[in-house]
Amino acid sequence: MKLLENAHLDCLSELIHTLSLTTGSCRLHLKLESYSCKMTGDDKKLLRHITNASEDTGLQALSPPNLGYGYHSPTVTGTGQEQDACSTRTFHCLVSTLNASFRPDYDFSNTKSEEFCRMPNLNTVTQDIHNIFYTSLGDSFCDIKEHLWNTIDKEIGLQECSFYSYNSDLDSDPYGDCLWYFNFFFYNKKMKRILFFSCQAHPYGDTTMSDDDDMYYSGTDMGSSDIE
Repeated sequence: MKLLENAHLDCLSELIHTLSLTTGSCRLHLKLESYSCKMTGDDKKLLRHITNASEDTGLQALSPPNLGYGYHSPTVTGTGQEQDACSTRTFHCLVSTLNASFRPDYDFSNTKSEEFCRMPNLNTVTQDIHNIFYTSLGDSFCDIKEHLWNTIDKEIGLQECSFYSYNSDLDSDPYGDCLWYFNFFFYNKKMKRILFFSCQAHPYGDTTMSDDDDMYYSGTDMGSSDIE
């Protein structure tokens, strides 16, 4: 996986973060990143690891989506819905994206496929994100909503995407110390590209989040843009 530099996505991440500091109910830390799915040497090793660990049959089981909840707060319970599945290659792309986005602090190589879910459609994803940002940012989100989705659509081609989300295990990943979080993967198989949209909420005055963390999550630290 290789991070594809996009100044418009970086500016959006920083803008929403700044809005949360001036008008929001909590501090929002975002990742809005685009990745090429072309495999590197590390990605090929990860694919072999996944295949060997799961006695690969070509499909990986997924958990049902947490529909109607909006965001993780952060615990996941079963919904009784029929279990979904994705291809091993898609599962590999999702795990590789997490590794690329959060390395070197976190390693998702042993993440289980059941920690992911497939979202039914684009409307479900956009409504979840709108509900969250309206609650957190108020009317100020209205001013940037159209620009947000136009920018994302230009980068990833939303109508051609499938949509996934990762359910944190809270113990060994970056989502364990926040008030709530969401993350979505916009996967365009034809473009061989994933756009990763992640948000964490932290209370004002949270001493666990340093200035360096603000840069890390808002995407303004571009010193390691060529992730291979």
